[in-house]
Amino acid sequence: MRIIKHSFLVVVLLAGLLSPAFSQTDPKTAPVVPDTTIIETLNETNQDNIPVISLDETDGQDGSAQNISSQLGAGRDPFLNAANFKFGAVRFRIRGYDADQFTTYINGSPMENLDNGFTPFGQWGGLNDVTRNREATLGLKPTTFGYGDLGGLTFLDTRASYQRKQTSINYASSNRNYNNRIMLTHSTGLNSKGWAFSFSVTTRWAEEGYSDGTYYRGLSFFAGVDKRINDKHLLSFVAFGTPTENGRQGASVNEMLTLANDNYYNPYWGYQNGKKRNASIAKSFQPVGILTHDWKISDKTSLLTSAAITYGKRSTTGLDWYNAADPRPDYYRYLPSYQLDPVYGEQLRQELMSDVNKRQINWDALYQTNYAARDVVRNVNGIPGNDVTGRRSRYIVEDRIINTTKYNFNSTLNTAVSENINFTAGVTYQSQNNHYYKQVDDLLGGEFYVDVNQFGERDFPTNSSAGQNDLNNPNRIVREGDKFGYNYDLNIKKGSVWMQGVFKFRKIDVFVATEHSYTSFYRQGKVKTGLFPNNSFGKSEIQNFYNSGIKGGLTYKIDGRNYIFANGSYASRAPFFENAFIAPRTRDIIQENIKSEEILSTELGYVMNAPKLKVRATGYYSQFKNGLDVLTFYHDEYRNFVNYAISNIGKIHMGLEFGVEAKIYKGLSVTGAAAIGQYTYNTRQNATVTIDNSSAVVDKDVTVYSKDFYVPTPQRAYTIGLDYRSPKFWFLNVNFNYFDEMYLSYNPIRRTAAAVNGVPEGSDKWHEIVDQTKLDNQYTLDAFAGYSWLMNRKFKSLKKRHFMVFNVGVNNILNNRSIASGGFEQLRYDFAEKNVNKFPDRRFYAYGINYFASVGLRF
Repeated sequence: MRIIKHSFLVVVLLAGLLSPAFSQTDPKTAPVVPDTTIIETLNETNQDNIPVISLDETDGQDGSAQNISSQLGAGRDPFLNAANFKFGAVRFRIRGYDADQFTTYINGSPMENLDNGFTPFGQWGGLNDVTRNREATLGLKPTTFGYGDLGGLTFLDTRASYQRKQTSINYASSNRNYNNRIMLTHSTGLNSKGWAFSFSVTTRWAEEGYSDGTYYRGLSFFAGVDKRINDKHLLSFVAFGTPTENGRQGASVNEMLTLANDNYYNPYWGYQNGKKRNASIAKSFQPVGILTHDWKISDKTSLLTSAAITYGKRSTTGLDWYNAADPRPDYYRYLPSYQLDPVYGEQLRQELMSDVNKRQINWDALYQTNYAARDVVRNVNGIPGNDVTGRRSRYIVEDRIINTTKYNFNSTLNTAVSENINFTAGVTYQSQNNHYYKQVDDLLGGEFYVDVNQFGERDFPTNSSAGQNDLNNPNRIVREGDKFGYNYDLNIKKGSVWMQGVFKFRKIDVFVATEHSYTSFYRQGKVKTGLFPNNSFGKSEIQNFYNSGIKGGLTYKIDGRNYIFANGSYASRAPFFENAFIAPRTRDIIQENIKSEEILSTELGYVMNAPKLKVRATGYYSQFKNGLDVLTFYHDEYRNFVNYAISNIGKIHMGLEFGVEAKIYKGLSVTGAAAIGQYTYNTRQNATVTIDNSSAVVDKDVTVYSKDFYVPTPQRAYTIGLDYRSPKFWFLNVNFNYFDEMYLSYNPIRRTAAAVNGVPEGSDKWHEIVDQTKLDNQYTLDAFAGYSWLMNRKFKSLKKRHFMVFNVGVNNILNNRSIASGGFEQLRYDFAEKNVNKFPDRRFYAYGINYFASVGLRF
């Protein structure tokens, strides 16, 4: 039995399914994934699916004197495979959790952003070849590299000595966000002097993506070097970055989609000099460097320590205007449905249907307006007599920028206390600074712009300071590249310690873990706004939070193939910066009675790992208390931007997960998965209403009747498929996917007493206002095929083994173009007429039939 176990461990290591970070194996002699024929699969996000290695036929036999083997990792999980690779068309979220409930580590360093908890996957996008080595856990299971998060934890090992020794050249074609991809990778493996090097570069581009007006230009690079100092110490350094630029797709209202006869209508672009120009350009470049030290203290104890730095910026452009008409083509006042004259409305409808220029941004009109706009700006920078005359732009393209500097330090100790007890402990320190500001990207033919608040000028005409964005530099003239508008820093620091014990016995495994953390954050204003001179400039009060968590679980090993497990956790979590400050663009006021969120979660499941059948069924229940959110939108009655600071957000996520993989014939398998959930808000939320141009609280303790509303993700998702793998190294799989119970993100303003004031309760009008928008059930059919060719059989002169690998995937084969993959109810609401169609919801639609095909050479 012991030999079988050791053999199985070697197989898993060869497949790259088990992270070698804490394997107790000396990397100098560690088995490297051999250059054998492995069929690799891709999905639309270009993440590689990890091949599944079956248990040996004799594994799992019960022995009276030996412990039964514990469960394997999530790489063998048929449900997780479906959730990651089959449900993407509708933006499915595992267990309905937000992205901040999942954590990713790279070489021992946590990668999540502290301001919102999200993992910035784009920072290593396109680097498929060097991010294959991974270990993942789903839910509350214990890990050897971190305390874990509610949804799960993923560890990516990109160290050079753990990369497959190879040279790889790959080209891919697609009709999705980009059309072309070229990827080059070279990894040396560990040489006799203890050095290993790995390099990878990828370029992706599209002159125009799936939607009109979009484009994509991206470069990804990676460099890694390892030095095996001796048998106990391995020092590693990696650096990677992904400078990208893309023209964005915007959501629009159904009326415009109908007029354009296109669910992929994009309001962000228009023709300029005969070429499509997109007003919303996203750019990002935030390179990462990680230094890792792996210390094998003894045969039973190891310490992995990492230090990381991230620096760079991401930005999004958009139109801004001063005392001019709204330039957005789908602005509600420009739509046929808004027109009071039916004759003009019909004329407008015909024009929009027949002329694409009427449906898009009119760049020429913006330029002509600026050419004709001459103005005198007096007392520039507050200096009497310092006047400027010229073309003051009425329209500009602004760039909204976030410049981030992030430091991480993490150290994790793993030790085998005895044959049955493993102990893990870790300490983490994280620091992040975000600099938020705007700058002028394009004056659109004008000569300058003025850094003023036009709403402040309008609402307080007798107050000369009210219109100033910066009292330290009043009436400041700005030109292309100059900062203007809001300008402030966010500073966050977080430290945490955690420990975990895993106790393995013959029939039962038990674990218990705890984490304690301390988080602080504050705002640093760089400009003194005229409306809030006393709380906009300088350092705000520091917010401090102590949080803790505990989790534990038990696994009953029926035998080596069947397991029953139960896990539970309770934790508190500090609020995120963006949900604490009400309007950080203009001032440093935070929500009242700010407190940590509380999360309680349990899961109970059954796992079968048999040679021809793999099954997992899990039931789960999670409760969230004291959540916060801040919503900002333009309010028609106040004629200004309004902030809804929402508190007392409670949610319950419960449901069942089921996954199965059954081998029914030689090479032929049936796979299936189901996610049957109910993710709802279980509280009536409270809102405090403020206006950007006033320090007064407009309304307080507004009740949002949000109880029993659904979290906007598919509540139910199903897939069933056939998977054939030929002994001649080709494969084909086909999956049918079905999605049910999908809802749009709701507008809380419509679920207040004021929104239905005067409307009879229970009437059709009342339901039209209050009921949450439900989306139609949807389906997709996907297929994927691949072939791996050992070229040495044809070309005998080749000394090294050369493989040519072909892959092609086609998603949404039935070309279902009515799949609303997401969207939202507009936050604006017609309080006067109670007309929900005045500001209808906006939706995104999943691509119709789309493909990804690649060919690669590896040697």
